[in-house]
Amino acid sequence: MLAEGLTKRWGDKVALDGLDLAVPRGTVLGLLGPNGAGKTTCVRILTTLLRPTAGRAVVAGHDVVTAPREVRRRIGLTGQESAVDEILPARRNLEMFGRLFHLDARRARRRADELLERFDLTEAADRAPATFSGGMRRRLDLAASMILAPEVLFLDEPTTGLDPRGRMEVWETVRELVRGGTTVVLTTHYLDEADRLSDRIALVDHGRKVVEDTPTGLKRAVGGDRIEVVVREPADLPTALAVLIRITADAEPVVEEDELRVHAPVRDRMAALTGVTRELHERGTAVEDIGLRRPTLDEVFLRLTGRPSGADDRTSGEGPANRPATANRPTAEEVTP
Repeated sequence: MLAEGLTKRWGDKVALDGLDLAVPRGTVLGLLGPNGAGKTTCVRILTTLLRPTAGRAVVAGHDVVTAPREVRRRIGLTGQESAVDEILPARRNLEMFGRLFHLDARRARRRADELLERFDLTEAADRAPATFSGGMRRRLDLAASMILAPEVLFLDEPTTGLDPRGRMEVWETVRELVRGGTTVVLTTHYLDEADRLSDRIALVDHGRKVVEDTPTGLKRAVGGDRIEVVVREPADLPTALAVLIRITADAEPVVEEDELRVHAPVRDRMAALTGVTRELHERGTAVEDIGLRRPTLDEVFLRLTGRPSGADDRTSGEGPANRPATANRPTAEEVTP
C-alpha cells in the first residue's frame, strides 16, 4: 500500500496535508494521532469513501481514484461500531455478508463456515451476537470483513470498549491474519495496542506525518533506558544517588523525594543494573524496588504532539464543520463514484 502527497481540504480546513505512507505486504502499520489529526480522513480515502484533493494512493495494487471498485474487492474495513445484526445468528450474519458481496448461496455458506472456524466461533454459530461477549462480537465483525479474504484490512479502533480478555482475543486474531499475509492498517488510541501489534507506527498531527518508525525506534528517539531505584527510607536517598552517579558515569540522576526514587539514563542497561544492585547490597541500603525502564509510546506521543493520546484538536477539522473523527457516512459528493 502506498500514499504519496495525500491531501484533503474542505474550504479553508486542511484535514490532510501531503501525507506519505508505504506499508509492505503482511505487516501492520499503526496510524496514530490526536483526534482531528487526519487519521479517519486518511482511512476514508484509502478505502475509497473520499476523493483526495491532491496526491495519490495505491491500495492492493490499484489506484483509489481511478480504480475504486478494484480496491474495494481487495480490502476489508472494520469500524468502531459493530456492523453485524444483533438478532441474526452468527452463521446467518456471515452468509448475509457473503450474499452482499455477490457470492452465491452455496459459496456464502461455505465461506461462513470457514470463517466461523478460523475465528473460533463454530460453537456459537447458531447464537445471536446479542448474547456474545465483547471479544466474540468483535471477532465476528472481523470475520465479516474477511468474507472476500482481503489483501488489506483497515481496523479503526478495533478494541474500543472491550475488557482485557476481549482485547487479547482480538489481538491474537489480528496476528493470525498478518501471519497469513494480510496487510493491516490500524488506528487506535490504545498505545499499548499499537505497541504490541504494529511493525511500524506513523504518528500524524495536523494532517502531516510527524514521524514514522518501529515502536522500539520511536521510544529510543525520545530517550534511552533508565535505571530506577526506590529506597525504603528517606535517609537512604543520598546513598542511592551516590551509587547511580558512580555507576552511570556522565548521567545526571533525578531525585524524587516524595516517591523515595532516584533514576538516571544508562547506556549498558544490564551492566548498570548489575552494578547498582551489587553496590547497594554491599552498602546495606534497604531497597523497595529496582529496575530498568524504557520510554512508553505514551511518552513518545506526548513529546512529539504536545498532547496525550485521544486529546481533541479543534483546529484541523476532519471535514465540514469539524465533523467528528468517528463519522462514517460521507455526503454524496464526497464519495468516489
